Amino acid sequence: MKNIPRETYENIHIGLDNRDCPEAIIAFVSVSGRRPYNEDYVGLMLGSREQQATRGSTLVVTDGMSGGQGGRVAAELAARSFIESYYGVADTLSPELAAGKALESINRWLYILGRNDPYLKNMAASFAALILRGREAYLVSAGDVRLYLWRSGRLVQVSEDHVFNVGFGELIARAPGLDENLLADFHPIDISDGDRLLLCSDGLYRFLEKSRLQELMAIKVDALTTARALIEEGLKFGSQDNITAAVVDIVRLPALDMMYLERIIGELPILNLPKIGSIVDGYIIKSVIYDGHYSRLFLAEDGTSSGRKLIMKFPKPRVVRDENIRRAFVREGWISSRIKSPWIVEAIHVARERQSQVYMVMPFYEGETLEKRIKRKPIYLAEGLEIASNLAKAIYSLNRNKIYHRDIKPENVLLLNGGGLKLLDLGFAYIPGVLDPAPPFTPGTPSYMAPELVRGETGDERSEVFAYGITLFQIFSGGEMPYGLRKRKLLKQYRSDLPEWLDPIIGKALDEDPKNRYQDILEIAYDLDHSEKIFAISCSSRKPYFEISQLFLWRSISIILLVTLLLYLAK
Repeated sequence: MKNIPRETYENIHIGLDNRDCPEAIIAFVSVSGRRPYNEDYVGLMLGSREQQATRGSTLVVTDGMSGGQGGRVAAELAARSFIESYYGVADTLSPELAAGKALESINRWLYILGRNDPYLKNMAASFAALILRGREAYLVSAGDVRLYLWRSGRLVQVSEDHVFNVGFGELIARAPGLDENLLADFHPIDISDGDRLLLCSDGLYRFLEKSRLQELMAIKVDALTTARALIEEGLKFGSQDNITAAVVDIVRLPALDMMYLERIIGELPILNLPKIGSIVDGYIIKSVIYDGHYSRLFLAEDGTSSGRKLIMKFPKPRVVRDENIRRAFVREGWISSRIKSPWIVEAIHVARERQSQVYMVMPFYEGETLEKRIKRKPIYLAEGLEIASNLAKAIYSLNRNKIYHRDIKPENVLLLNGGGLKLLDLGFAYIPGVLDPAPPFTPGTPSYMAPELVRGETGDERSEVFAYGITLFQIFSGGEMPYGLRKRKLLKQYRSDLPEWLDPIIGKALDEDPKNRYQDILEIAYDLDHSEKIFAISCSSRKPYFEISQLFLWRSISIILLVTLLLYLAK
């Protein structure tokens, strides 16, 4: 058996230098077996320290379908392209969404190639990817590559075989490149310290009984020795196919805490607030712009460049005693550096070797907050709808990247002098795609929080709609809140000049049940944009009041005459 061509990867120990990453040992062996060439392919991406916080480490096994000439090409393209695409999408997307986007593009590419290149005719490959991230594991699969979990002496098949029986055997029902549209499985996997995982092609499991697989997985040897033993056993029992066995030993899962994201990005001290005229890392502090409970904003100039005006945001020393606020600073900078939108305040990157303490640097914008604009003078319909439309675009630019602001309010909206706006303060945002352990309570401003946030839920598009609805009410009411003692207030209590269609829209946005609200910000933005036009059309189609009054008058006279006639005839 020593002369069998094989590709072997020595034991790879991950997580040793990163206590927030799962510590695991990964090894794989892939052989052509008794075939002239190997159509299986293995891809492995450990990821940088920061990638492990968002995408995790990824192990991929693919099996080219032998029915087509391009099976080997399909297997390699599927594995390599998945890894490239999965790590290339926005960091804020969850593993499920990122994997779905990656597989969708790969499938389309393979399908087109397999129908246009004669050499690669009908190219396709069974696919399975194991993702390890923090204390989590996920399986993405399409085809008949299997994942097994061994724990405490018991072997369980985690994946589902996407095959169907025909008269002469089995056919693969799903695989990248097989059909124009791909339906893949995405399974969260419950993993624990001491678990052993096996990702393998059908050249192994079709020739070994599950009981024998379980015996070999239970032997206490290193991952590479186990992978080699599985391959040898598959060949011994008559496998005629390519064989791949990838073994993953979970040594230790991390104990994630609230400082996780900060450790990934890099820890910096929180120092005393700078004084006017002082220089911090080359930035000249000019004046105070805003002084809040947890932070202070300064107008500054970059002394290392052309004296560009900037805003520097410093946390106050009391933040050291409030982990949630400290994390908010870190989170805001992380998000702002990744979202490129004309509606979101961007963070200016500061080189690590330059920055000596915790602060954020942002461009300087001329304008005023929506809160101040509301207090200054009434906002009429056209201006209010324009602000509402721009704010909806800002919220959508976050939500489409699966970032939920969770503190939308007039104070966090900056109206620019030249038009447009910027959504501020991303520190309380929820990013389900990033390993960022939740605080003991949901942060935000209570009076703008949807009921489900008050109950402790993390928030989604619908909780964003709720806060947007309150802000919308305040825009037109002069800053009043929409809550009364027993029921919601109506805008007409404050503004008789506003159209009647506005209140029902706000009412739907503020429904206590998320299922009855607008399901995302685009829905309410559409109604705001089109209700005025629909209302105008419906009004123009109504009959004039004089015409309606005359019709009512003649109908009334006719009824009176008819009744009088009937009474006369009855005598």
